[in-house]
Amino acid sequence: MPLATAVIALHLAAALSVLLLMPTLAGAALAAALAALGAMAAWSRALLRSPLSVRAVEVEGPSLALELANGERVTAEVAGRRYVGRFMISLPIVQPVRRTILITADMAQADSFRRLRVWALWRKLPAVAAKQLPA
Repeated sequence: MPLATAVIALHLAAALSVLLLMPTLAGAALAAALAALGAMAAWSRALLRSPLSVRAVEVEGPSLALELANGERVTAEVAGRRYVGRFMISLPIVQPVRRTILITADMAQADSFRRLRVWALWRKLPAVAAKQLPA
């Protein structure tokens, strides 16, 4: 919810700036378009209400399986460059459509998030260790 509020607030600030610089009918139309764009961006991107919003991510070898809000399941190819941090993972998808999936630490359980971080770095999940040898 804070992200959606920020998106809308920034679009409204841009609309107000346009109105201050262009106090004409064209400026008012542009400001209204910016405000509408902010509402649409918040709805589809920040609140994930679009039918094409990603609801679940599953690792399948070197690729990802994405479950969309409309129930569809697609296999996605991740780009070579990704960002992996302590609290966030950014996965640029190149196929089937170009988009970036942002996953924060509070979106998953700690172990699942850790495993996804390892996968994003090395493109493979950590293996389960074989039975330890006696000391």
